Order: sequence, then structure tokens, then C-alpha cells
Amino acid sequence: MRPSRSLAVASAAVALTAATAAVAAGPDLGQTVQSATNWPAIVIFLLFVLLTLGITYRAAMSTKTAADFYAAGGGISPGKNALAIAGDYMSAASFLGISALVFTSGFDGLIYSVGFLVGWPIVLFLIAERLRNLGKFTFADVASFRLDQTAIRVLSAVGTLTVVAFYLIAQMVGAGSLIKLLFGLPYGYAVAIVGVLMIVYVAFGGMKATTSVQVIKACLLLFGATVMALAVLFHYGFNPNAMMADAVKIQPKGAAILGPGGFVADPVSTISLGLALMFGTAGLPHILMRFFTVSDAKDARKSVFFATGLIGYFYILTFIIGFGAICFLMPDSSYYTIKPDGSYDKLTGLIGGGNMPALALSKAVGGSLFYGFIAAVAFATILAVVAGLTLAAASAVSHDLYANVIARGRSNEGREVLISKVTAVVIGLIAIALGYVFETINVAFMVGLAFAVAASCNFPVLLMSLMWRGTTTNGAVAGGLLGLVTAVVMVVLSKGVWVDVFHNSAALFPYSSPALFSMPLAFLGIYVVSKMDNSRRAQRERALFEAQFVRSETGIGAAGAHAH
Repeated sequence: MRPSRSLAVASAAVALTAATAAVAAGPDLGQTVQSATNWPAIVIFLLFVLLTLGITYRAAMSTKTAADFYAAGGGISPGKNALAIAGDYMSAASFLGISALVFTSGFDGLIYSVGFLVGWPIVLFLIAERLRNLGKFTFADVASFRLDQTAIRVLSAVGTLTVVAFYLIAQMVGAGSLIKLLFGLPYGYAVAIVGVLMIVYVAFGGMKATTSVQVIKACLLLFGATVMALAVLFHYGFNPNAMMADAVKIQPKGAAILGPGGFVADPVSTISLGLALMFGTAGLPHILMRFFTVSDAKDARKSVFFATGLIGYFYILTFIIGFGAICFLMPDSSYYTIKPDGSYDKLTGLIGGGNMPALALSKAVGGSLFYGFIAAVAFATILAVVAGLTLAAASAVSHDLYANVIARGRSNEGREVLISKVTAVVIGLIAIALGYVFETINVAFMVGLAFAVAASCNFPVLLMSLMWRGTTTNGAVAGGLLGLVTAVVMVVLSKGVWVDVFHNSAALFPYSSPALFSMPLAFLGIYVVSKMDNSRRAQRERALFEAQFVRSETGIGAAGAHAH
């Protein structure tokens, strides 16, 4: 217990030191001029950090087993789990990135909102119940139920870590920008502070602490976004048409913000991005883990149903916030810069980067105090998602790779949880490095890439193992690897990475999202290789499908029916 307490105190000291450094250094610290110190924001931020550290300490005291650490002992209620799912899903990309895309591109920015939301019926009707009945801690438990444990768990772990890496980049960029803004610290220091806090939450609190942080964050975010949206609508007499008309007059792109092509210019990219967002939802490891925290399949369905309503409501708010930012911010040139050709360049002054119009709007409609509250909520948003991602990655390493592959039959719960905690520390350090390298990337874009990888590897393997009797280990591995490698290579060769990050002159892959190409390849690979596989193991795996189906429908009966 003492290490938990000492590290929690140390982390609080890190945050307090950051505040002290900001006061000592003043607004000129770093390569760019920082905004003046905002004391309301700093106070609210520190209160949130101290509150969540207290939650983590209490969770650490009650976390005794692997089930407690990975799945909160399966004792989370459907309502609380729905809030936690919403808290996990309403990330920096949703709050900061989507509102920024609407601010710059108009209606096209909503492709992320629509894509994120329509993926939930897939989870509700195809995945949630069977996951809860078949799995224990990770989705690899389900995918490997009747297939070879070693091969499928290695593939699932690699897919999980890849998705988490892309997703973490987005969250760390948003978090680093927020801390830089609040404290006037250089971006690198800001990212490091976030990484330290993330490590503490996961390594010591596990799923119990992560769930509590996500629930608190979801409530705060929904409240703050609602107040901001109502403030915008109040200004226009609660007439959205008047707001839209004003936005068309103010935005340099004019009426083009009401039509397609502002953000995704060609049909292929649009379809590919939509597929990634829609099907990637059912392959996100940190979301899938949440179905193991409730007591049964019925509660899993309820959780998804309620979470879908909360998430849909939130995305309506981001639409209002994005267009409201146009109306409130663009008439004031201190908030943005216009290029010589008349197009929008980036937000400046108050927010210091293109991911933050929501924060600028909060100050415009509610003053410094409300701005401080929204900034703290945005940080809570990121910390909750980062904690869920880190826990998913740590579970993949400790539960899937170590316990079931490396030390199969020789491990124990204590060692498994210890490895998970060590992994959380390593992942935190990696996240800090990735957040520093990808500082200038739009957070919604990076999350779109994470969804593309999830839709190209995790989702096909999970769905085919659950739904198709003919799926074999060789087919699942071949298809999953094909989708994973294809998606990652296409992402690296796209403009978002090849040009914007590596600064090459032209992209080698012409589209922003690879899902339209990589996801069908994964399904095709699983089908073709499975059809060609007539080994004795493949025949045994097909025969076990009936036992898996019975257990996935009833939750009873086929325990221990692994094909190995």
C-alpha cells in the first residue's frame, strides 16, 4: 500500500511543481508566446487531479485480484458502465478535434460524429452479448475460444498495441496542448506531466479507478458541453437556422461549409473513413474491455444501449459548438489568422493551436471561470481515455502474451498483475515520446487512423471467429496480419504521416484512410485461407463452433473448449 501512497503523492507534486514553474517562468516560457496564467483553470485542474488521485488510492486499496484489476470484479452496474463507456468514447478527438473540424470545414467535420455513432448498433447486436458470455478480461479471450491460444493471442495483442499507439498519440497531443495552455509550460514538459498521471491511474487503480475517472469525466463533459451549446443557442434565440446563416456570412469559405468536400475531398476517402469509424468501434480494445466489467450479457446490452444515447446527444453538442465557434471567434481577429488567399490558418493567442476552438468558445461565452472549468473537463476527458487505453494495452501484454503464451500454466495472478503494472509504466513513457513527435497532428485525424487499424485487424478476426463456423486459426492469423500490415503501411504512406510528419514532398498512398482497402483484404484472407485449411486442427476447430455458439448465446456450458 505504501508504494501506492508515495507515488500518488509524487504525482500530485509533479502537477503542483508544474504550476509553480508556470508562475516563475511567466508567459514567455517556450518557443512561442504563451497565454497569461489563468488561475481559475489552474485551480480547477489541480482539484480534479487531487480528486482522481484520491479515487486511485481507494481503488488500489480494494484491488486484490486479477479480476479486480482488469474488470473491476464484474460488479459495475449497467448505468455506471454506460457512463464509463461514454467517458471512454468521448475522447479528445470528439470534444476538441470534431469541433475544430466543424470550425474549419463545416458539415464535413461531422463525418467523424456520424461514423463514431453508427458503429454502436454493430456492437450492440453482434458483439456485446457474446463478448460477455465468452470472455474474461480481453477480446482475445473470445477470439481464441475455439482457436489456437498462442497464435490468436499474439495476433490480438499486436493489433491491440497498434490501435492503442495511434489512439494514444491523439490523446497525448490534446493533453499536452491543454497543459501547455494552462501552465505556460513547453509542450514536452506538458506531455510528460500527462504521462506520469496516466501511469499512476492505471498502475495502481486498475479498472476500478479507471471506471470512476471515466464516469466523473463523462458527467462533467456532458454538463460543460450542454452549457456551452445552450449559451450559443441562447445568443440566437434558440434558432439553429440563424446560427447557420451567421456562420456562412463569417466563415471565409462561405456557403461551402454547408456542403461536402470541405474536409474529405473525394468519394473514396469519404467511404474509406466512414468504414473505419463504423466498424473500428467494434474492434477498439479499450471499449471491448468494458463489457467484462458487468455481471452478465443482459447488463452488457443495457450498457451499450444507454451509452449510445449519451454519445449521440454529445455529438449533437459538438456540432453546435463547432458552428458556434465560427460565429463567436472569427469576427475577433485575435483568435485566428487569415492567409493571403483568404482561407483560415490557425487559432492563435488564447489557444495556441488548431485543435482548441472549443476552449476559445468557452471563454467567449462564459468568461475566465467557465473557460477554466471547460479546460479542466477537457483534460479529464483525455486522462480518462488515456487510462482506458493504457489498461487495454497492459492487459494485452500481461494477460494475453505473458500469462497465456510465454508463461502458460506457470503464472499466477499476482505476477500477472505486476507485469501489467510494469507494462503501464513502459506504455506511459512511449506515449510521452509519441505525443512529442506528433505535436502538430489534428487529434481527430489520428483517432481515425486508430479506427482504421481496428477495423482492419481486430474486428474481422473477432467477427469471423464468432459468426462463421469455417474460421480456422490459420485463416484468422493470415487475414488479421494482412489487414493489420496493409492498414499500417497505407497509413504511413498517406499524406497525414508521409508528408505532414516525415515532411516528404508527396504521399505514396493517395487516400487519408486505408479501411476501404485493408478491411476487405482481412476478411478475404480469413475466408480463403480457412477454406484451404483441411488440417486436423482446423477440423477440430470447426467442430467446436457449436459449443462456442451455445455458450455465446447462453453463457453456460462450453467452458474449457479451447482447440489446443
